[in-house]
Amino acid sequence: MVQTDLSQLSAECNSWRNALRSNRDEINQYKLHLLNVVTKQLSKNQLQDVEHYHNQFHIQLINVHDLKQEVKVHERRVHFELFANNSQLSESTLSMHEELYYRYQFLDETLHSLHTSFFNFLSVSN
Repeated sequence: MVQTDLSQLSAECNSWRNALRSNRDEINQYKLHLLNVVTKQLSKNQLQDVEHYHNQFHIQLINVHDLKQEVKVHERRVHFELFANNSQLSESTLSMHEELYYRYQFLDETLHSLHTSFFNFLSVSN
C-alpha cells in the first residue's frame, strides 16, 4: 500500500474529465463544419475525405466517452480505497492512474492530429 495525496489524484481526474468534455464539444463542432462542406460540389476524393472524417469523429467520440467513464470509475475506486484503507492506495490503483494518464495523453495527441488534418482539409475544400 502506498500513501498518496487524494487532492492531487482527484484534481488530475477532474482535469482529464473536463478536457475530455471539451474534446467532445470540439468534435461535435467539427461535425457541424463537415455538414457545411457536404453542401458544396465535391470531387470523389473530397467525398472520400468527408466519409473518413465522419467516421473518425464517430470513433473519437466513442473513445472520449469511454475514457471519461473509465476515469470516473477510477476516481470512485480511489475514494473508496482511501476511505477503506486508512488513506492508502494499492499499487494496482496507482498503476491504473498512470495507465489512464498515458491513455489520456495518447488520445489527446490523436485528437490534435485529427484537428490539424481536418482543418487542412477544410482550408482546401473552401
